[in-house]
Amino acid sequence: MAHIGSSISEAKEILDRGELIGLPTETVYGLAGNALNPASVSKIFQVKNRPQFDPLILHCSSIEQVKELVSEFPDKALKLAEEFWPGPLTLLLPRKKEVIPDITCSGLPRAAFRIPKHKIARKLLEKLDYPLAAPSANPFGYISPTSAMHVNNQLGDKIEYVLDGKVSKVGIESTIVGFEEEKAIVYRLGGLDVNAIEAVIGEVEIMPYSSSSPAAPGMLKSHYAPKKTIHLGDVDDLIRKYKGKNIGILSFHKKYAGVPKSFQLSSSQNLDEAAQNLFSYLRLLDESDVDLIITELVPNEGLGKAINDRLKRASV
Repeated sequence: MAHIGSSISEAKEILDRGELIGLPTETVYGLAGNALNPASVSKIFQVKNRPQFDPLILHCSSIEQVKELVSEFPDKALKLAEEFWPGPLTLLLPRKKEVIPDITCSGLPRAAFRIPKHKIARKLLEKLDYPLAAPSANPFGYISPTSAMHVNNQLGDKIEYVLDGKVSKVGIESTIVGFEEEKAIVYRLGGLDVNAIEAVIGEVEIMPYSSSSPAAPGMLKSHYAPKKTIHLGDVDDLIRKYKGKNIGILSFHKKYAGVPKSFQLSSSQNLDEAAQNLFSYLRLLDESDVDLIITELVPNEGLGKAINDRLKRASV
């Protein structure tokens, strides 16, 4: 298994020689390698078993570093960067092809950039002279990890080191925004509320999923899924439908105390808390002895839109 530790210098030494680490961020834990080193990036795809047509996000230390990697930084994008970085926002920007290898962004003309807010991630990035490619540190398509132990349980036999940053506070991946001429497009709902984005740059369009040719990371229709099947709908109706089965429940609106394997995302129905708990509770249910998982949509507002997006893509 990988060593879980808090040494920035040890993490840097491993990255400098082209290997990978588990990286804490405020959204989820990433599988990190040198984004400008094709060999390191290739290892990320191999370890995750991720198809190379699904591009990666570059994690940077500053807006200045991002500017060195892009051929253009549109005004609206810069406004968002100045307002929400560091934080759970990823921007799709035209890349300098002579600097960023094709493998990092699946040969696309744009690359995805983010400045994470997590203090440990930022300390590490400030010590490096390259950005980190860091998709979620899990086998491709599976539940994203929100703790160092989650990473170790899934990928600990394939990497040397997991930098421990405690539990991810946001709990779901970043919101991805790109631009087509003057139009802003949300390619993935995530940890930054779309309403907050629209308050800065005006109306945005939300892009549907893609089955084979994603324009941005995290756009594939089936994603974020446990191994157990998830059934999405009215929880009480689904309990009746699957009577006799050993069910697990992930609820939002009320607690099901009579069901041994049940979790309520937030007892106070707080969407921030629900987002933080989403993947960890799904993982607990998936690792239990239940036959299937029953869940329901949360209110479709604020972070609820991103939570519902993950639940829909994880369900049958």
